[in-house]
Amino acid sequence: VQLQASGGGLVQAGGSLRLSCSARARTFSNNAVGWFRQAPGKEREFVAGINWRGGDAYYADSVKGRFLISRDNAGIYLQMNSLKPEDTAVYYCASAYSSVTAQSPAAYRYWGQGTQVTVSS
Repeated sequence: VQLQASGGGLVQAGGSLRLSCSARARTFSNNAVGWFRQAPGKEREFVAGINWRGGDAYYADSVKGRFLISRDNAGIYLQMNSLKPEDTAVYYCASAYSSVTAQSPAAYRYWGQGTQVTVSS
């Protein structure tokens, strides 16, 4: 397993969760990384991405101002605040082919197994 996501769970609307993604250094240290999510019956969608230096962060409009992506030598993180029921999904971390932040799933090479986030109303 190249990437391992954790931190999901059940939370009430308005609450917070912090997702973590541990990875072998060779799978992401020189690469952009990102978080995606997939709700039942929907396509996988981009949530947030960051370049190999930890800068140039991009966010989906639906999570701007509520989510924060970060990284360090040990992994990739997604701080999720003010959660809404529509944030309910399986969340995936991913490492891109390049060092530049990307929003398309096709730009990502390695994927974690996913962690379930459920937000109750």
